[in-house]
Amino acid sequence: MWFKNLQIYRLTAPWTMTSEQLEAALAKHEFAPCSSSELQSQGWQSPRGNGMLVHTVNRQMLLQLDTEKKLLPSTVVNQVTKARAAEIEEQQGFKPGRKQMKELKEQVADELLPRAFSIQRSTRVWIDPVNGWLAVDAASPAKADEVFKLLLKSLETLPFASLRTERSPLSAMTDWLAADEAPGGFTVDQDTELRATNEGKATVRYVRHTLEADDVRRHIAAGKQCTRLAMTWSDRVSFVLTESLAIKRVAPLDVLKENDKSTQNDDERFDTDFALMTGELAKLIADLVAALGGEEQQKKAA
Repeated sequence: MWFKNLQIYRLTAPWTMTSEQLEAALAKHEFAPCSSSELQSQGWQSPRGNGMLVHTVNRQMLLQLDTEKKLLPSTVVNQVTKARAAEIEEQQGFKPGRKQMKELKEQVADELLPRAFSIQRSTRVWIDPVNGWLAVDAASPAKADEVFKLLLKSLETLPFASLRTERSPLSAMTDWLAADEAPGGFTVDQDTELRATNEGKATVRYVRHTLEADDVRRHIAAGKQCTRLAMTWSDRVSFVLTESLAIKRVAPLDVLKENDKSTQNDDERFDTDFALMTGELAKLIADLVAALGGEEQQKKAA
């Protein structure tokens, strides 16, 4: 159940809410499937499918935001509306006006909506009260924003801020490549992206390709900076660091994949995996922040 991506945020005040209190707060916005007249529904869902909206192991909390969205392509609505308009024109002897067309289109959309296909996705959230982190398993900040909007509705207040470091990942990753030396505890892998800062934004990508130091230095000397860098932490977790300080393609390595053989059922195995993931990722984040010069002293709550 390892997170694939990490949008990382700092809790700017000690987390004092218990699992029970958080459960009660989230219950006000529990997920319910779309009704026949809704295009989208969003709410909190049980991460373990046991009815509990907060799953806690060793004080680490796991939440899950579910989103259901109905697919009603505008091309389909327009096609049906056009056919209906043709029928009306034949009946009344003249084309429907702008107002009538608008009403007709709304009517068609309402009729088609109950029959529309729907897709559902889940976004998991990790709250670490011990180390003061909040991480969302999302590939983009926009998906994380959906989580925070509903969290703020549920909790009314949530003291958090985007993680900011003294050194930007952009400059740090570029320096690591230029020096052909990763920070302590990390190694550089075979995927990277270098992008020019001028208007052309010329980009060079290495994918599963050995990074030749001289080639990389030539790109950097030509004005390119590193925007994505694949790395491994402590021979335990591989990931890709981005210029926005998002961590993507998180993957535990073989040393972590051997689960506790004593686990007897899915629940025990899930809890073991969650405890292992949160323990390892908390250390990874701390080491990465240290490699980037530590956190900025000035933190602004969102």
